[in-house]
Amino acid sequence: MSVDLAVAATPGSSTRPGGRWLTGLCWLLVVPTLGWVLVRVGGLERGPLVQLLAFTPYVAAWTLPLLGLTLAVRRWWAAGVAALAAIVLLSLVAPRALADAASVADGPRLRVLTANLLAGAAAPDPLVALVRDHRVDVLALQEFTPDAEAALDRAGLAELLPHRQVNPEVGTTGSALYARLPLADVGIRHNRGGFTQAYATVRPDGGPPVLVESAHPMAPFALHALPLWHTDLAAQPPATPDGPLRILAGDFNATLDHQPLRALLDTGYVDAAAVVGAGLTGTWGPYDGDLIPPVTIDHVLVDRRIGVRRVAVFPLPGSDHRPVLAELALPAFSG
Repeated sequence: MSVDLAVAATPGSSTRPGGRWLTGLCWLLVVPTLGWVLVRVGGLERGPLVQLLAFTPYVAAWTLPLLGLTLAVRRWWAAGVAALAAIVLLSLVAPRALADAASVADGPRLRVLTANLLAGAAAPDPLVALVRDHRVDVLALQEFTPDAEAALDRAGLAELLPHRQVNPEVGTTGSALYARLPLADVGIRHNRGGFTQAYATVRPDGGPPVLVESAHPMAPFALHALPLWHTDLAAQPPATPDGPLRILAGDFNATLDHQPLRALLDTGYVDAAAVVGAGLTGTWGPYDGDLIPPVTIDHVLVDRRIGVRRVAVFPLPGSDHRPVLAELALPAFSG
């Protein structure tokens, strides 16, 4: 009888199910999650971590069942670490799904649409229909080819947006801006990674001039491309909070979890989708049939003085990206 009582009183034997193997499993799941937190918070993405960090919203969601598991099996230290990871990651990701307070900007409206054409393979008619149906004022295109330019003209884009600054190139490096209103101060930026970026100034009726650029930094598709990815993102034109209004719209090949894009935002931009609570809507993937969860790498970045009224994401047959539409309100203009 005394032996049985001693066994029954063994510490943890009746309160911690599963034994050491379950403890080990919990830590095996918790430690990489904590490592993800440290990389994200510290901006320490290097090598393959650059690509992986795009999936941070999915890891943030994973922290909740992980916390539930550690609590259910009463591994309290592991649960504490899981709770810390959940609090940090969710505090970084969740605000993108929550609309900010309405902007005070209430000047002329400007509707900007950006689309990556996948080396010109995107279907022209649905894209032109988006421009027509949503009364787009400025269209920013990436991977713009000579064939795509001709196809869009045949589909009627020139009648809707008669002004253009374009750099059609075979392959993925071309860029274009189309606009309803005349363009001034036009040009083409050449990124070190090979992609080009059309830019111009547009001035809506009764509104201030706005510099708009079709952004397309290098993609971090392989380890050897990472230096160019960093270089191209660092070379994006910063916001000018004491100067002209700027809008960067395009395929940034980066999410809001990548430190170089956050550094660009810190110059004075906001992500239009995140402002209205649509910042977790995927714009790329799956790619080439691979089961890759969608990630948000297409953005409309706007000067903080510009109000954001609406953001919508649409399918585009023939492209692996989804066009992003942002309806903006410019500051009141005097002068």
